[in-house]
This record gives sequence, C-alpha cells and structure tokens, in this order.
Amino acid sequence: MVFVLLLRGVNVGGAGRLPMADLRALLTRLGCEAVKTYIQSGNAVFRFEGDAGVLAEAIAEGISGQFGFRPLVLLRTADELAAVLADNPFGAGVGDPKTLMVYFLTRPAPGADLVAMAALAARGEAFHLTEPAFYLSAPEGIGRSALAARVERLLGVAVTARNLRTVAALAEMARASRAEEAAC
Repeated sequence: MVFVLLLRGVNVGGAGRLPMADLRALLTRLGCEAVKTYIQSGNAVFRFEGDAGVLAEAIAEGISGQFGFRPLVLLRTADELAAVLADNPFGAGVGDPKTLMVYFLTRPAPGADLVAMAALAARGEAFHLTEPAFYLSAPEGIGRSALAARVERLLGVAVTARNLRTVAALAEMARASRAEEAAC
C-alpha cells in the first residue's frame, strides 16, 4: 500500500532538524520501500505492507532516539490524500496555492469552535472543515492570518498543515508510486 508521511515541526525555524536522507534511511530500516521525500519539511511517500499505527509509532520513536525530538507523525494512504485534495472546497482556481492551507487532523473535530473561527477570519479569508482536514484560504498570506495562528486550538485536535501546492505534489508522487506498484 502507498502511504504519505506528514511530520509536524520538522526543519521549521531551525528547530526539529531532520535531514531528509536520514528520514529516508529510517523509513527503509522500518520496512518501507520506494521511499521518496518532498522538500525539507518531513514529507515522504513510500510503499509499506503492515500496520500503519505501529509504523507511525516506530517513526516517532526512531526520530526521537536519533535526533532528540518527537514530531507528530501522520500517515495517510494515497487514496486518503487524493480524497483530501479532491474535497478542496475552493477548487483549483484558488489563486496562489501557497495561500490555501490544508490542515490534516489527527482525528475528527466535532467540537471545533467555528463561531470563533468566523470571528477571527479576516476579510477575504474563508475556511471549511471536513472529518480529515481543515481548509483555510488566506489570500493576504497565512503568516498574516489571525485565524491561522489559532486554528489548532479552535479545532481542539492536533494538526499539521501543508499548502495546496505541497498537497498536490504529494498526491502526484503517491499516484506515481501506485502506478509503479501496479507495474511490479
């Protein structure tokens, strides 16, 4: 099965230093195959046959043991990632894909404070919540968004975020990995 790995807090602002070559080596040691990373922020696509929950824990333990920090580890199947991309309520015409963030939730967030989110949203910002993801369009920039700064607290669940460009690239990598798997 093809999985996409999303780590939170890796190589951001000088914290959570994790060279991607070391991440690929760790994943390979844990039984992952055809491991590919994308940019330097803890994204990987690979094939793995086994329990995803056990793998996620092993990844967190491996990083903790070797690098001294324990990131939030989220695994999504290729199908799950494709569904999150397809469910984007803002469509492909969002404008700059760097201003649309997809927050991947560790679990559904039925207690999310949508009223507080609406109050924090700046003019032009829009958001949408689904079970696996929270979408935030911030045309003036995510760094300027008061809502973006408080999303996790208002959702009430742990998240890791990627911009739409990264999500699309990871989905394409996962699709290609599935095609390679099918050809074998």
